[in-house]
Parts: sequence; structure tokens; C-alpha cells
Amino acid sequence: MTETEENTQRIQHTQKMTVLVTGATGRTGRRVAEAARAAGHTVRAASRSGAVRFDWYDPSTWEDALRGADAAYLAYMPDVGAPGAGETVGALARRAVELGVRRLVLLSARGEDQAEPAERAVRESGAEWTVVRASWFAQNLSEGPLLDGMRAGELVFPADEVLEPFIDARDIADVVVAVLRPDSGYAGRVLEISGPRLLSFRDAVAEVAAAAGREIRYVAVSAREYGGALAEFGVPAEETAFLVELFETQLDGRNAYLSEGVREVLGREPRDFADFAREQAEAGVWKG
Repeated sequence: MTETEENTQRIQHTQKMTVLVTGATGRTGRRVAEAARAAGHTVRAASRSGAVRFDWYDPSTWEDALRGADAAYLAYMPDVGAPGAGETVGALARRAVELGVRRLVLLSARGEDQAEPAERAVRESGAEWTVVRASWFAQNLSEGPLLDGMRAGELVFPADEVLEPFIDARDIADVVVAVLRPDSGYAGRVLEISGPRLLSFRDAVAEVAAAAGREIRYVAVSAREYGGALAEFGVPAEETAFLVELFETQLDGRNAYLSEGVREVLGREPRDFADFAREQAEAGVWKG
């Protein structure tokens, strides 16, 4: 075998990996798994009830999920800034390194001070790490707990009139898969990624309503009013307190700017919110 052939084989080996995807049924994990498969990687799609079982709150599930993986995408549930996230993410990251998982990519959030313990835990784990700080997901309006309100025709949310560059979760996935490669050049980096333009939540709901051809109202409330509603719905007190603090800080306007991460990593513009709204409306996501 010539030196050129050996180099080609080495490059191909570094590009094709076994990738553990945590939260593989979630908004970002599902799309990271799809993008990683499309890139030719072997995907280990892990979730609490999937074929590869993984539960952040059950360390006995970690080893089987991690063993033999080259890289891992870490999406902490319910939120990267939740109480105890730093300790749990750190324990998982250190175990991953012990088992030979050399690349870790942590999903974090722009402007979320509460996420610093989890980010620091990954940085100090001994792994080749990358932190991807994303803006608010467009898919939060088409999947998850806010979808019922959108379908009912009224989104009640504590975002006032602040501006946010909504990002398509598919762009998050594409960035994650691109930086997972050991030769990507993004090890030891914190990347901020966002959509291409600023929208208020009222603007975003209006674009969805126009695309869906129906009336959907946005009702701004305070974080504490929203927390009271969550408590009435039975959300545990600790989780409610965290969400109130998160919304009071992260939705104070600090994220009203664009980030260049998608363009830097992928060499293209991020997907626009209008395209997301049109596609999801055509799929019937917001039918009443």
C-alpha cells in the first residue's frame, strides 16, 4: 500500500464513525441521528425506551450505550441548565472518556447562564469537546409542549416582545454532524448558531398563522404568571422555579442578535423561519 493510499484510508476511517446520539427521539436528537446516517456514520440512537436504552437519571444505562462509540452527541433532558445538569453531564462525559469515546458535542443554549456548569463539565472531562450554543428552536412551535396551544389557536408564553433568531433544528443537526469529526477543526470550540433573521414570538406566531391559513394569537404573560399556570398543570415545584428563572433571564432580550456559526461550519445560510412555517403548515401540523 502506498503512502497516499494509507492517508486516504486513514481519512476515511476518521470520517466514518460510530456515533452515540442521546435523546434520539427528541427535537434535535432525531435530526442528528438522521444527518449522521446520511453522512455514512453508524448511529447508536439512544433513548429511555429505544433499542439502545439511555437515561440521564439512570447511570446503569450509560456504559452499554457508550461502549464502542467513537463520538457522542449530548442533549441533556429536560434542559442543559436544569439543576444538577452539570454534575450529571460531567459524570457521563468522564465515563465516556474512560470507555474510549474521544469526541463529545454538547448542545447548549445561547444566553443561558444556567448552562455554564454543564459546559464546564464537558470542557474538563478530558474529551475532545465542542459546545454548540443554539438559539430558540423553530420546532418548539411545531413539536413539544407548545404545540397544543398553537393548535388551539392561542400561544400563551412569557417572551413579551423580545426578538429571537429562531433556528431550524435541521441546521443544528447539520452543524453537530459536521463538527463531530475528529478532523473538523472544531475541537475545543464554543460555537454559537442562530437563524438568519430576528423575529418576536408574536411575529413568529403570525407567520405560522399565515402559512397555516388560520387564526393563532400570541398572548404575552410574565414569567411568574406562566409559572403559576405550570404549577396548576402539575409541573413539580422545582422544575417550575427553574423555568421561571430561565424565562426571566434568557428571554430578556439578550439573544436579540444573529450568530455566524451555521455559515462558518456549513458554508451556507441558515434555513429561514418562513420556510419552516410553510413546510410544517403543508404537513398539517397546526390544524385545529
